[in-house]
Amino acid sequence: MMSQPDNVTPLKIASAERAIRHVFVRDLLLDAHIGVYKDEKGRTQPVRVNVDLTVAEAAHGDDLKNVVCYATVVGNIRAIVEEGHLNLVETLAERIAASCLGDERVQVARVRVEKLAVIPEAASVGVEIERSRHRS
Repeated sequence: MMSQPDNVTPLKIASAERAIRHVFVRDLLLDAHIGVYKDEKGRTQPVRVNVDLTVAEAAHGDDLKNVVCYATVVGNIRAIVEEGHLNLVETLAERIAASCLGDERVQVARVRVEKLAVIPEAASVGVEIERSRHRS
């Protein structure tokens, strides 16, 4: 059995006790107009997006309208990327998180955005953020 690397915190999002489910998107590969440097402007570069959502459970009755749909999440991410050039992966991650939190059932959004072809010696570089719904 493979052991967990020391630098990775395992996600424990789904919980029967707290009545939450975990909706996720893994390794979504897109070409994005992103970057602050001159050689990054006017062209696309590959990015990988991972999203983990903490979702309040509710009876779904086997009906798509009663769940947070991962296809909708992916469509929203694609739309954000297609809006145009962004300078920072942080900005892209924040926009993705805000989009996910636009669904009232989503309590927490964890988003990781990685640029895959920036530093030759690294498989990827990027940012991971976690945002939660503000409760009054």
